[in-house]
Amino acid sequence: MLQSQKLKWVYALAAIFIIANAAFLYFEVFWFVLLPFALLLVLFYFFSLDKLMWFIVFTTPLSIIIKHQDFNIGVSLPTEPFIFGVMVMFFMKLFFEKNPVDKKLLYHPVTIAIIAHLCWIFITCFTSIMPMVSFKYLLVKLWFIITFYFVGSQLFENYGNIKRFIWIYIIPLTGVAIYTIIHHSMYGFDHKPAHWVMNPFFNDHTSYAAILAMFFPILIGFVYNSSYSFYIKFVTSLLIVIHTLAIILSYTRAAWLSLFMVFGVYIVLELKIKFRTLAITFSALVLLFFTFQEQLVMKLEKNRQDSSDDISKHVQSISNISSDASNLERVNRWHAAFKMFKERPVFGWGPGTYQFKYAPYQLSYEKTIISTDFGEKGNAHSEYIGPLCESGILGSLTFILILGIVIYRVVILYNSMGKSEMKLLLVVLFLGLLTYVIHGSLNNFLDTDKAAVPFWGFIAAIVAIDIYHSKKQESGIKQQDI
Repeated sequence: MLQSQKLKWVYALAAIFIIANAAFLYFEVFWFVLLPFALLLVLFYFFSLDKLMWFIVFTTPLSIIIKHQDFNIGVSLPTEPFIFGVMVMFFMKLFFEKNPVDKKLLYHPVTIAIIAHLCWIFITCFTSIMPMVSFKYLLVKLWFIITFYFVGSQLFENYGNIKRFIWIYIIPLTGVAIYTIIHHSMYGFDHKPAHWVMNPFFNDHTSYAAILAMFFPILIGFVYNSSYSFYIKFVTSLLIVIHTLAIILSYTRAAWLSLFMVFGVYIVLELKIKFRTLAITFSALVLLFFTFQEQLVMKLEKNRQDSSDDISKHVQSISNISSDASNLERVNRWHAAFKMFKERPVFGWGPGTYQFKYAPYQLSYEKTIISTDFGEKGNAHSEYIGPLCESGILGSLTFILILGIVIYRVVILYNSMGKSEMKLLLVVLFLGLLTYVIHGSLNNFLDTDKAAVPFWGFIAAIVAIDIYHSKKQESGIKQQDI
């Protein structure tokens, strides 16, 4: 009887929908046909959030930015509306559930640093000279951090989900890399087409190469993963070949430099040097840089090798700050940002406002052929200098604090863990994250889904290993060859 009643309700609801939809179509109202899909989406949010997260991760490398010129609004489709929905679900849990966030996660030093960073950005939105722009910037930052750090950390309580996250991003990213290489081949792999052949999936070669670099150490590590079969290692080796070719053909010097530097970091990790020693050494190097910066600049100005199709010459152009337009434009943007910071050192000009206000701070002799006064190409080209002028000294320091705590926890964990599959995963996640930390000194992409998803996802995975998995015996963890 109960089963029969359920069937009657199903038939009744189906009949009501068909009749209602027919009526709406008759009056040329077409949106009603989407109602079942909307209801299905709501069910996923409430009952299968993990599957929705995997959908978002998979579509991120394939997403396309749609811009509305009249309102100066851009949205990445299909990902950002879904990410926004996950954020809304998280806030609903905060209101309606007793313990929506695991206390271990809530009191973790990385979480505290992230909350401090967000709180300071929130404060500077009120002191901003363009509050609407700043609150929009904060909203975008919130939906990435909440979805891929807070929700992601809970997802990574299942150890296998960390590797699942990586593979679900790598597979479509490889598809984009193959598309880009084929597209680039039509132009003879020349240097200039390398700037745009990854369209429409990436806006330019720098963001494309930055993401490829983030996943490159992970692919290398997966080849040495003892839990993987020969077949998976063979496929991973093929992916390494494709990604190597893609990174080389991107002609992105910052990506090459970041990969070279993280190799050196790995050597340092293997030597198991104490974190305090590393911190003192790094501080000494920074001090030496500022002490001899004039001499260094004079030395760099002697390099006049511009960007080139020749790979060796292109590498040489990395340090050219005398004639290379790309490098000179970065220096121009940085100088403008520092001038803005000097005017408003505490609260800054407001999150997201740099591109609208930096034009008057450019000096005529520092401008280049690619300089712009109208903000259509504009950010500070640095994840550290940008917040400095937009949110003041604390805006930059709180972000650096997040990275410093992550590095500290990784060094401590790495030195305390025995040789294991988990230790390998920890180090490749860290090295992948570090490529962007290095890259971030020359570019900034964390306001885009392409970079924000792996960046905050990697941090969440590292924190999850620290909280949930590092103290467990590896034999007790369910390994999944995915």
